[in-house]
Order: sequence, then C-alpha cells, then structure tokens
Amino acid sequence: FTSRYGVQRLVWYEEHFDIRDAIQREKSLKRWPRQWKIELIEKTNPEWFELFRGTGW
Repeated sequence: FTSRYGVQRLVWYEEHFDIRDAIQREKSLKRWPRQWKIELIEKTNPEWFELFRGTGW
C-alpha cells in the first residue's frame, strides 16, 4: 500500500484492542468522503505533524 500510493508520513491513527474492531473501523472509514477523513485528522492533529517518530515503533 505505502509504495503503491506514495505514503510518506503518519498523521493519524487509532488504537484497537480487538482486531475485528480495527477491521470494521477501517472498512467504515474507507466509505467516508475525503473531507470527513481530513476533518478526522485535523481534530487531533491540526498541523498534520508526523506521528510515527513519537509512537515508540
């Protein structure tokens, strides 16, 4: 996915304790319009900062 679409940074993520919940959420988000996804990101990361470095991975 990342190489195909040129993903360069992590700007939003959600934590799920059950893989089934995570999969369901992903399917739901895929049906959202682009603007809704942008608004979701900007609620928690309005500056679109890179989050990967701060996750401890």
